[in-house]
Amino acid sequence: MYNSKIIGLGSYVPDNVVTNDELSKMMDTNDEWIQERTGIKERRWVSKGSEDTSAVMGAKAAKIAIDKAGLTKDDIDFIVFATLSPDYYFPGCGVQIQDMLDMPTIGAIDIRNQCSGFIYALSTADQFIKTGMYKNVLVIGAEYHSNGLDKTTRGRGVSVIFGDGAGACVLSRTEDNNKGILSSHLHSQGKHADKLIVKSPSIKHWVPEILESTEEDTSYYPFMDGTFVFKHAVVRFSEVIMEGLAANNLNPNDIDMFIPHQANLRISQFVQHKFKLKDDQIYNNIMKYGNTTAASIIIALTEAFEKGKIKDNDLVVLAAFGSGFTWGSVIIRW
Repeated sequence: MYNSKIIGLGSYVPDNVVTNDELSKMMDTNDEWIQERTGIKERRWVSKGSEDTSAVMGAKAAKIAIDKAGLTKDDIDFIVFATLSPDYYFPGCGVQIQDMLDMPTIGAIDIRNQCSGFIYALSTADQFIKTGMYKNVLVIGAEYHSNGLDKTTRGRGVSVIFGDGAGACVLSRTEDNNKGILSSHLHSQGKHADKLIVKSPSIKHWVPEILESTEEDTSYYPFMDGTFVFKHAVVRFSEVIMEGLAANNLNPNDIDMFIPHQANLRISQFVQHKFKLKDDQIYNNIMKYGNTTAASIIIALTEAFEKGKIKDNDLVVLAAFGSGFTWGSVIIRW
């Protein structure tokens, strides 16, 4: 059986920086309130009139990743695209990437697992490579949140958290079983789906209801029971990290770099403290970008690598928890 390793990374975020002070002009909030609860100082939102969408941003990040891998678009065998904010209800963004990058008629799938979307996407790509079906798989996480947020005081508990952006990597075949993705671990618990959800549009709430909806209909905006999600997140993060380490006969002391999903800086700090990780063993950038959901881990991974914080043979742990509930981890020997 083959192994898979990341050979190219890329990321893209919109130029438009939205600070907490700017949000205070849209809703009843302030910089202190936001930073205290989330750790976020600013985020990137797509500017009005911009061409950027989830697929467009994903394509921009993908071009960088393919170039960094030393490959061309014709070397890619398959596309896995993770997002909760696709350009269309259907088809998915994966096929748009095939067209935007003028690729051969390779396969493409979309992963709809929200905050753990990139973990699920990376695990899926890894399986295709390990079984020998594909050699080079393009994995993308991209989100265009800002156009779907309630930017009034009513929605401030959620809207201040999310940002736009994309990241991508090329996962490639290797015969070195000591390098690359060592294992991935995926979980779900659907009974808590309504704790972090966007209920509409849905087939149950389709065109007639959309046309008749009023400003009081909040089903089209994200809802989050923040306290409930936080309590479950810190438990599941810890569990799935330990599961991944145990599967590879490792322990927390072996971690060189931990990159968590950038959901909330307080969650990351809780997990860091629990595993006794030093500041140089964890990478956070939620302060600059907010929560970019399926894009957050891959943007952070790209930044950490480009800053020289990840070196050859390092043990890199990725983990995420989010809507679904779904959660997972990926253990990598760089």
